[in-house]
Amino acid sequence: EPYRRTPTPLGLQTMIRSFVRKVARKPVMKMPVRTNMIGKKAPEVSAMACMPDNSFQEISLSDYKGKPVVLYFYPADFTFVCSSEVPGFAALNEEFEKLGAQLIGCSTDTHHVHKAWKNASSELGGLADFDINHPLIGDFKGEVSEAFDVRMNGDFDPLPCRAVFVIDDDGTVMAEHRNADPLGRNTKEALRTVQALLEHKKTGRVVPADWTPGADTLETTTEAVDEYLKKLKAKK
Repeated sequence: EPYRRTPTPLGLQTMIRSFVRKVARKPVMKMPVRTNMIGKKAPEVSAMACMPDNSFQEISLSDYKGKPVVLYFYPADFTFVCSSEVPGFAALNEEFEKLGAQLIGCSTDTHHVHKAWKNASSELGGLADFDINHPLIGDFKGEVSEAFDVRMNGDFDPLPCRAVFVIDDDGTVMAEHRNADPLGRNTKEALRTVQALLEHKKTGRVVPADWTPGADTLETTTEAVDEYLKKLKAKK
């Protein structure tokens, strides 16, 4: 006898149809589209932070209006690459202060965890051997990370990626750098970026690749570019 399919019970048919309709109505999940913040005003955010003296204080970006701000995000306290980056930024804080710039770190740990991390020994993965001399925001609600669109996988991951924002004294985002989780940042590049920003504001000239303080800047003319490129070629 030819193969004959057993009829599906009416109740099961109804369940299947209902499931198919629900799936058809469900919106397709889309990967997040990253926001380009260059040239835009930084979002106004407020959050609790662990301060250099280990006190807790609510801070806002507007507290530092009138000075450049370097805001860096990192995934988590008591982790691996982060344990090298935060002391690395702290080691440059005196240089940032000389430029009139404010350094701020941020992760989605609480401010209490920041304090514990700062006071724990290196045997426990802590930073007690270092002077963490700038505020660390405890973005445990994820609001600051969301405002700057730095979650590793958008809404699907609460941890921020390794992002750095250089914000001008009027609140405009002038530079944004992002690294993948395994890749630690060159903290000195954040300092160089602030130096370049201040040089541009002082002189009105643009800053070429690999510029360091004291090196040539450029007028925005073809003649200036020609002269610069000839000097560059002569150095090789």
